[in-house]
Order: sequence, then C-alpha cells, then structure tokens
Amino acid sequence: MRTEHPLITTPLTADLLRGALDLERTASGLLPHRLPARARAQCADGQLAMAESQPSGVRIAFRSRATAVELDALPTKRVYVGAPPRPDGLYDLLVDGDLVGQGSLTGGNTLTIDMATGSAETRPGPAGTLRFTGLPDRPKDIEIWLPHNETTELVALRTDAPVAPSPDRGRKVWLHHGSSISHGSDAASPSTTWPALAASLGGVELINLGLSGSALLDPFTARALRDTPADLISVKLGINVVNTDLMRLRAFGPAVHGFLDTIREGHPDAPLLVVSPLLCPVHEDTPGPSAPDFGSLGEGKLRFLAAGDPAERAAGKLTLTVIRDELSRIVRERSAEDPNLHYLDGLSLYGESDAAALPLPDNLHPDAATHRHIGERFAALAFAPEAAFAP
Repeated sequence: MRTEHPLITTPLTADLLRGALDLERTASGLLPHRLPARARAQCADGQLAMAESQPSGVRIAFRSRATAVELDALPTKRVYVGAPPRPDGLYDLLVDGDLVGQGSLTGGNTLTIDMATGSAETRPGPAGTLRFTGLPDRPKDIEIWLPHNETTELVALRTDAPVAPSPDRGRKVWLHHGSSISHGSDAASPSTTWPALAASLGGVELINLGLSGSALLDPFTARALRDTPADLISVKLGINVVNTDLMRLRAFGPAVHGFLDTIREGHPDAPLLVVSPLLCPVHEDTPGPSAPDFGSLGEGKLRFLAAGDPAERAAGKLTLTVIRDELSRIVRERSAEDPNLHYLDGLSLYGESDAAALPLPDNLHPDAATHRHIGERFAALAFAPEAAFAP
C-alpha cells in the first residue's frame, strides 16, 4: 500500500484549464470565462454575463500519479423566487476518460433572481473544498469537469503527487455554439451535457460556447468563434431568437449570413455545421417571447409558455418552423461556394417521436436522459463516415 504523502499545492494556471477562452483573477481566485474580455465589454446583459461565466465544458486537466485530489472553489448558486430549489452543481472526476467520481459544494455566493420583476441580488458566501481519494496509484490523465450551471471561482488545487499539464493527444478541437440546451440546461452533470457526450463519442476536444438564453447572433460571439483555434465548428441557431422575440425574418437572414461570414474570416476551410432548432412544441408555430408559467409554480414546478400570437407570423415574427426553412435555404445557397459548410436539421436530433418518449419537462429544456439521446444522435450523424465531422 502506498504511504500517504503531504498534499502539494499547484498554482492554477492556463495550461491546466481546457474549454475556457479567458481567465480572470479575482479576490478569491481564478474565474474561467467562456467569452473573451473584449466580447464581455460589448454587452451589459446580465443573462449573458451569468451564462458565459458558468463553465460548461471547462475542466482542470493534468497528468499525475496522485491518489488524492482536493479543489477549493467558490460557487455562485442561483435561486429563483417562487421556484423550487435548484440542486447543487456537480463536479465530475474523470481518470483516463472514465467518470470515477462526483461531488458538489454547499455554501458559496447566492444569486437570487425574480423572474417577475427581472431583478437580481447577490449575497456573498464562503468557498468550499471538494476531495477525491482512492485514485489508482499510477500515472494517469485526470480531469475535473466544473459545474456547467454554476459560476465557479477556482481557489486552490492540492494533490498528493506532483502534477503536469495533460499532454496533447492529437485530438481535433470541436468548437460549438448554441443555446441553453447546448449549455447543458438540465443535464445530470457537466460531462453528460449533450455536447460533452458527443465529444467523447467523437474522440474530440470540446470547447463549448453554449450560452443559456444568449445564442442571439451577436457579432462579438461570432468574433470569439472566429478567433478561437479549432478544427471543427458547429453553431446551433434559432431557439433563443424566438424565445427572446429579438428580431423579425427580415433581420434574421442577413444576421445569419454575417455570423457565418465572420466565422469564415478565421476558419475559411474548417468543417462548419449549422444546426437548426430541436423540436420545441410550444414554439413550432407560435412566436415568442417565452414566458414563465407562473401558475405552475404552485405545483412546485417551473414551466414556460409561448406568449406570441401565431397570426403575427404574417408580420415577420419568427417561429421554429420558419427558422428551419430559412437556415436550410441559407446553407444550401452558401454551400455552392463553400463545400465545407453543412446543415443538420435539429429535428433529426430531437423530433416528434422523441418528444413523445422524452417530453421536455418545462416545455423548453431537455432532461438528463434526453441530453444523452441528443448527444448520441449528434455523434452518429456528425462524426459518421462522409458526414460533416467525419474522422
């Protein structure tokens, strides 16, 4: 049996982090961001700030023969007024790619959000310590996937053996952008969001720019995609444009073109996959905005409804059916000069038959089982021979 060794503190630096585009030094530690500082400076929206600071797909990655790992972190937990309490975010521990442990932290900061008024208030709290023990006593790749749904400041990393950054395994980098569903919504844990599952099945390294409520064709997001090194790129567009009721059809098409043009400035030849919205019955033919169904709170549940009027489609209001038709047309026309541009119908990932078996619990977001279904379906369609991301 190995003799227990004192724990070694290793500074948390960029070479130990994967999946983040920027790291901010705070009074507590290191805050990973999924948008660069320049992009964050161009939008003061609180929803975007919250989403991009939640480290979906971000993981601490190192190689070590450590049998014990400790991580001090300061989470920020969300509380919605009148809604059921949210579970604490999970940290996934992977050894050589296999999930071997999970843990969560209590305490931390609390962000209280009132959906009726749009107000938000933060109350400070203490950092906590996560501890994993009993790891195999051999050199191995260790990853700690941070909670996909909690802003997380990293305070300290300790191990009972020295660590080194994980070596480059030569895997392709997949850069993905999408909405809360890509962000992780109600996935079981950070390594089981649908993009994380698809990346594992496809044998690629994930950078997840799924931004809850914020896949809105923002130019600064397109520039972040443009400037991030990647081998494979996908953008899942549409649902947030509908549920924020942000634009009309006249603006949507040119905005998509501009978004793709910007990405192509930095990645002229990379496979670029445009994914249209998954099935969302409340918005298939009814425009946004989406609104909380406050009547469901009395049942201890939170559901959403479509607050638009189907008759408004005639004035250019967007529905998911309209958006799928527009995205398909745009990709078809552009691909005549861009053979590496591809289209994937979101209904092939989650359609009517899937909804019958795996309904959306709150009318907008998939649950854990549905994330697994979508991830497996995406991997089968995107990484197959002759597909957009074919090996």
